[in-house]
Amino acid sequence: MSELHDMMARWAQPGTVAWIGVRPARAVDIQVLDTAKISETGIEGDRGRAGKRAVTLVQAEHLPAIASYLGRDQIDPTLLRRNIMVQGINLAGLKGREVQLGTAVLRFTTICAPCSLMERLLGHGGYAAMRGHGGWCAEVVTPGILSRGDKVIPVEARPSN
Repeated sequence: MSELHDMMARWAQPGTVAWIGVRPARAVDIQVLDTAKISETGIEGDRGRAGKRAVTLVQAEHLPAIASYLGRDQIDPTLLRRNIMVQGINLAGLKGREVQLGTAVLRFTTICAPCSLMERLLGHGGYAAMRGHGGWCAEVVTPGILSRGDKVIPVEARPSN
């Protein structure tokens, strides 16, 4: 294993689930949850779809950047329309890896690009402010229960058989 590969596999500390929300339908208000059940198709009660985009996540550390680009002091996470907000761990460093949140295991698959709805919800420039800060999409590896305050921990590489 190369030194670069080894460094890329490291993570400094576990993250924490700071916020959970579901989108029952397109363009309707987010329902904020303290606990959620994650099935093979995503968070129950969410309009997410099975596969690589079953669950969406964003880092709390990106909200101040988005707010700054819009000339605001802060941004309410419900406006971003993501399912889970985490803090304390770099999601970009986990692309392609399995990560445990509560009793569920997700695999980060692709960036979660903003949609045109961001312009309406965040105002003029909302779409541009979200670019590069929209979070990640994930597929469900192992269904489970997720609660605010749960740790976000990368699953160590499993030995091959």
